[in-house]
Amino acid sequence: MKRRLIVLSSPSGGGKSTIARKLMKDYPDMMFSISATTRKRRPKETYGIEYFFLSREDFLRKMKNGEFVECEKIFGNYYGTLKNEIRKALDIGCAMLFDIDVKGALSIKRAFPNDALLIFISPPSIEVLRQRLTRRGTESEEEINSRLQRAAEEMSLAGEFDFTVVNDDLEMTYNEILGIVEGGME
Repeated sequence: MKRRLIVLSSPSGGGKSTIARKLMKDYPDMMFSISATTRKRRPKETYGIEYFFLSREDFLRKMKNGEFVECEKIFGNYYGTLKNEIRKALDIGCAMLFDIDVKGALSIKRAFPNDALLIFISPPSIEVLRQRLTRRGTESEEEINSRLQRAAEEMSLAGEFDFTVVNDDLEMTYNEILGIVEGGME
């Protein structure tokens, strides 16, 4: 079965964004699903590239109007996937890549069960995940601890995904995911 919605998910720091960027290079015709968020823009992030950065009021209005296929409040900020972005890809028969959190991924699967291919990227351990988050240098110790607590919950849902890949070696992980994506899009 050909699946056009390729969904990568992992705990924060699990490697999904790095792998998503590599997939987009290998599949330049694939659309990338850009999530909306109320979180503050980090240095080097651009509106409409990494996220649609919305005010809290705009996000809540869109949520009330049912414009999201999934949305969630994470670490005090809202995140969501706009339905119209998915419809654009499906209407033109284009594959779309998602880099979203676990609950969002499961919402995509519920909304588009015949089109979604869910891949969970697992860190080798919580300790390795802590090291990755610390090296990233974008969160405080308190934020890292919150992310690790959430990671345990997210990892418990990995069984609901079509595939789980342990990201112990980035190149090996990428090659495994590339094989899954190629098989799912045939």
